[in-house]
Amino acid sequence: MTAPAAATATTTRLVQRADLTSDDLSAMHDLLGAHFAGVTAAQFHADIAEKNWAILIERAGHLLGFTTILAYETFVDSEPVSVIYSGDTIVSPEGWNSSALPRAWIESVADLRRHYPRGRYLWLLITSGFRTYRFLPVFWREFYPRYDAPTPPRWQRALDQLAAGRFGARYDRATGIVRLNEPQRLRDNLAGIPANRTNDPHVAFFASRNPGHVQGDELVCVTELTPANLTPAGRRMAAAIPQW
Repeated sequence: MTAPAAATATTTRLVQRADLTSDDLSAMHDLLGAHFAGVTAAQFHADIAEKNWAILIERAGHLLGFTTILAYETFVDSEPVSVIYSGDTIVSPEGWNSSALPRAWIESVADLRRHYPRGRYLWLLITSGFRTYRFLPVFWREFYPRYDAPTPPRWQRALDQLAAGRFGARYDRATGIVRLNEPQRLRDNLAGIPANRTNDPHVAFFASRNPGHVQGDELVCVTELTPANLTPAGRRMAAAIPQW
């Protein structure tokens, strides 16, 4: 008998860290460890402890993916800004063709804006994976760094100040790379960039700017989270969001 469509539907939920259950945390740790080498329980829980939100992607009661978020307010060039910082993020290969994560992410950050209303609304992203970097050109018109334009001084200052504020000496301003004390490295079957993907200029740029990505080096990126900055694909994701 074929399972009802509702039973296999992909669902998402935005959860405050304090509301994550022990089952949620166990499933998140197991999923991360299945795809990244060097994931320890202590490291995982330390990452969770510094975040205040998580987005969970589930299918038929099974955790398909998640991302953790630290939403906070700070200052850039002495001006107030609100920041969404993405922490651990993983989607299992069976969910790579699903739009569930980007849709849920855009919906969630639109909702979180109500809680963090001060100043510009910025996404601080660090990534050791080209798939995550590709979210930027797919859904956001202006973001940095990028292959087809130098980073304007205003954006470089924002990127440097936010990254230095979060990572201190682990952030290398000259390269735009963060080297974490305990980097997570994709397992061998997921590590590296397939040769055919380097035909994509965004992927080729990521590889050139972050040559140590296989070892877990993280490229720091920034964009502004506004409806006007959404690409056509981003606008389709946001079409059902009343406030966007």
